[in-house]
Amino acid sequence: MAASTPAAASDLPTVNMEATVKAAQIDPRRADDTLTSGARASVLAVEQALQARHLLDATWVDGYFGSKTVEAYGKYQQSLGFTGLDANGLPGKTSLTSLGTGRFTVTHPIAPGGRVARDGYVVDARTDAMLKEAESLLGRRLRLDQGSYNPGGDPTSAGTHDGGGVVDINVDGMTSTRRRTVAKALRQVGFAAWVRSPSQGNWPWHIHAVAISDTDLSTPAQHQVGDYYLGLNGLANRAADDGPRVAIHTWEEYLRLQ
Repeated sequence: MAASTPAAASDLPTVNMEATVKAAQIDPRRADDTLTSGARASVLAVEQALQARHLLDATWVDGYFGSKTVEAYGKYQQSLGFTGLDANGLPGKTSLTSLGTGRFTVTHPIAPGGRVARDGYVVDARTDAMLKEAESLLGRRLRLDQGSYNPGGDPTSAGTHDGGGVVDINVDGMTSTRRRTVAKALRQVGFAAWVRSPSQGNWPWHIHAVAISDTDLSTPAQHQVGDYYLGLNGLANRAADDGPRVAIHTWEEYLRLQ
């Protein structure tokens, strides 16, 4: 009998990274077991791979990227030697490709890119490109009050700025209409963005923006993205979204529409 040979990459099923990462942000925040549209097959392949490595019980292999799957994926990242943001339970390109060895290939990859300076703060290249596109839509420069990769920098931020993809926009001198216009442009290019007021917390007026599907997002920022998709305000009270209504797109989806 001829020895079996590993499947060629072209023979393997595919995992859509964009869909998988989206589900990993939304599903843990759901009150039910609704599946994220377009993600089931990819999530199922990831869960089956995690189960094969004895990191996820068969009970949770269901195409739903809930908290158990996030936890299992984080353990897989740790098994690769990753720590901190690189083991946040949100699939990154390197870990997802590794997990798929002999099982699936990865399509529609996402990467935050390198870290760059902006207004004296640090953001990743993907976030910087998104901000520049929002500025192009608005015809004006946006100035940051807080950047990313700032663990413990502002306790009122509840850890949302600890990782990548999150910024606060300075709104000094802006009217209420202008603030909402800026928030709308940020949403159009792929941010979960809200105008924040002093009545909501111990902070000045600003716009809080989270780059959807940035794979460096801290856990609290991931939760804000999930809440945004579910029509909530991204705050601890999980009240209704009070921002401008737009069709929700990731940065990659926005670019494909142009």
